[in-house]
Amino acid sequence: MSAIAADRKQASDRKPARDRKLTRAVVSSDRRFAALSHGLLILWSVIVIVPMLWVLVSSFKSTREILSSPFTLPGHWRIENYEHAWTDANIGKFFLNSVIVVVCALFLVMLLGAMCAYILARFEFPGRRVIYYVMLAGLTFPVFLAIVPLFFQLQNFGLLNTRPGLILTYVAFALPFTMFFLYAFFRSLPHDVYEAAQIDGAGEWRAFFQVMLPMASPGMAAVAIFNFLGLWNQFLLPVALNTDQDKWVLTQGMAAYASSQVYDIDYGALFAAIVITVVPVLIVYVIFQRRIAGSVSQGTFR
Repeated sequence: MSAIAADRKQASDRKPARDRKLTRAVVSSDRRFAALSHGLLILWSVIVIVPMLWVLVSSFKSTREILSSPFTLPGHWRIENYEHAWTDANIGKFFLNSVIVVVCALFLVMLLGAMCAYILARFEFPGRRVIYYVMLAGLTFPVFLAIVPLFFQLQNFGLLNTRPGLILTYVAFALPFTMFFLYAFFRSLPHDVYEAAQIDGAGEWRAFFQVMLPMASPGMAAVAIFNFLGLWNQFLLPVALNTDQDKWVLTQGMAAYASSQVYDIDYGALFAAIVITVVPVLIVYVIFQRRIAGSVSQGTFR
């Protein structure tokens, strides 16, 4: 009996030693992974931030300063570059067109996408699965394949080269992603809250807008940012469907301004126009970036 007890004690002494070695190995591996991931993040941040700072500094320089000393601070901070970009290059008019088109399209796509995702996630009806997968298939459809049909369709409806036509086109292409993203949020909302709202006398519309939609606000904010980025930077659709120069959006105006000067480019005004284009995106992201954390989830049909 004494021999068995001694063997058990020796085995128990060896076990904590193995556990400590395993713990040290795990901790060491975690530290190496954390160091590698942080190093990659720092490298990626430098790659992204340095060009942005260079464009910002260059927007206050003259063309001669940019070409002769591109990596130094300007000797004279030329605020007039922004004035030239806003007026001479008509960036102000194109900026206003972009704001009108993007804001209207974003409002419609968020409203329609939320309603569609809510119905598909919360109600059972024949054809629900078919509608979901048809909408999901819209994410895989390349935009350039629809340019020619869209052109003739908008022409037949009298919406070609108009802001409403461009807004409806933006909504159509952003709607599948919005529905796909919001589906998981409405699917995960507790059904008890909906039933409590109905007991209190709320109808379907009131339950949706006053109860269920506010509960999905993190997902709404996140998908609104993604949609804003995609719509604000959209170039192919406006070029093909919006050829009236008075209704050009900002991406069209920037491309035309960069190509119109040929060899006599005012780089200071051009960089100022780029800053004007980027600033709204940064403002929207800074306002809503906290909503993104923990809100990105995969939409799956259950």
